[in-house]
This record gives sequence, C-alpha cells and structure tokens, in this order.
Amino acid sequence: MSEIAIEAAGLSKRFRRRLRPAGRTTGLEELDFRLPAGRVCALVGPNGAGKSTLLALAAGLLRPSEGTVTVLGTTPAAARERLAHVAQDKPLHPHLTVAATLRLGHELNPRRWDRAVAERIVAEGDLDPGAKIRTLSGGQRTRVALALALGKRPDLLLLDEPMADLDPLARHQLTGTLMADAAEHGTTVVMSSHVVAELEGSCDHLLLLGAGRIRLAGPLEDVLAAHTLVTGRAGDSLAPHTVVESRTTGRQLTALIRPEGPVAPAWQPTEPTLEELVLSHLRSPDAPALTFRDTQEAAA
Repeated sequence: MSEIAIEAAGLSKRFRRRLRPAGRTTGLEELDFRLPAGRVCALVGPNGAGKSTLLALAAGLLRPSEGTVTVLGTTPAAARERLAHVAQDKPLHPHLTVAATLRLGHELNPRRWDRAVAERIVAEGDLDPGAKIRTLSGGQRTRVALALALGKRPDLLLLDEPMADLDPLARHQLTGTLMADAAEHGTTVVMSSHVVAELEGSCDHLLLLGAGRIRLAGPLEDVLAAHTLVTGRAGDSLAPHTVVESRTTGRQLTALIRPEGPVAPAWQPTEPTLEELVLSHLRSPDAPALTFRDTQEAAA
C-alpha cells in the first residue's frame, strides 16, 4: 500500500472563547479522511470552515482536542523535517535580507536544502537579494516564503492561501512552478484557496470543509463523476436522485444532483465544473456529505 500523506481519525479541535471562559468554539469536528502521498489536494471552504486549523494541526502547530492526525506515517512533530508549511501571514524575520533569509533556510535544513530552486523562485520575482523583508510588498514576501518552503525539499507541502497577495500573472506563474516541482519530485501538496477555478487544472484531490466538518473528500475525478448538473422544466420530478441544490429561473430549473440510476430524458445532463460543484455545496450546507475511501467506494 502506498504511503498516506495525511490521515485523520476522529480529528476535532475546539477553541475556548476568551471573553466567555465557559464557552467553546469548534474549529473542526470529527474529521475522518486519508490523503494518499503524491496527490495535489485542493482544500476549500468558506471563511471559518476550519481550513487553516486543519493545516496547522497537520504541521504540528496545534494539538487536537480529540482524535488523531498522522502525517507521512508518523506524528506531525516527528515528520517536521519532511514537511513545509506556508501560513496565511507568511511569518518571516523582517530585519533579515532576502539573501540572509535563504541562508537561514539552509542552516535550518542542511540535509535537504535545495539552493537552486530557492534562488530561482526569488530571481523570477526580480527581488533584490540585499532587500530587507520589511521593505517587501505582500506578494514579494509570498515569493520568499514559497522559496523557503520549496527549498526545504519537503515530501508534504501545506499551503494556506499562498497566492492571495499575488497579481494574476504572478499567481499563474508561481502556481505553474509549484505544480511542475511537485510532479517532478512526487511532493504531496495541500493548498487552500478561495479562487476555486484556478485549482481545477492543478489538483487531483478535493477536501471541502463546511462548519468544521467534511462535506466532500476524495479523488477529484471520482467526486465530480458522482455529481451531474441537469437543466429542465421547473416542476418536473428529480426523484429518485439526491438533489444537492436546485435553482429556478422562469420556467427552467437547474440542479446539481447525485444520480440514483439513469437521468430521465426530460433533463439535460452535463458534468459540473469544480467551481459549480463547490459553490452548490456551499450554498446548500444541509446536503449530505460524500467521502471516497482508498478503495474508491463512496461512503455518505
């Protein structure tokens, strides 16, 4: 059996309210999933869904309240040398120069450091090696943070909204660099993003969170194949199919369904895009969850 990059079993994380000591807020609730090694996973969901919390747990920055998370066959702490995590705020030492930051990355990761790839990512952004981090724009700091992450040559790369500070051209270029590097070295990538359309051509696995719970999980091809987008006349029955979301415009109804057998000729079926799939599930929080196991069998 191939290595599992991340495995969660009953994983929950709760946070105490600062102003209400007796209360709690839920970050994640009873997550169960497996992410095989070598996949590029899109981690999506609305603000507050638990995406950053899950990445921090996998990186060993937080401890579970209940359950377990296993990374590369061991604990997050034990796997730290083999993983890299880029947080939303890209924490870097503001008084160091770009060149000194890369040297620090080398000193902290002497056995695995890839100087060539780190320097190439910085050079592609036309960054002055002598510039101090505090003088850089948000997008430039993002580039340095990604240079550190890839320079570490990780087996697992955890990216929390990594491209949010970049302009569209830089985002496209850096995403291409990341995907090419991951394919060449077999790196497992988990990338959260609000730009769902950009993830479709890059990712082969999906993890959709909502309100701290898993809504969809599994190989992207299987998750998409389990759904059909249909259009037809409002009032026509969609039984016995599971309706995730339906919208009516005049006399026409458009619905995302999980087919239970053939779709009636009255309905025009098409395959949904990743963006259509995600948005439909986000607009319908009560739709039943769907998880694909390693055996490719779906479990609701």
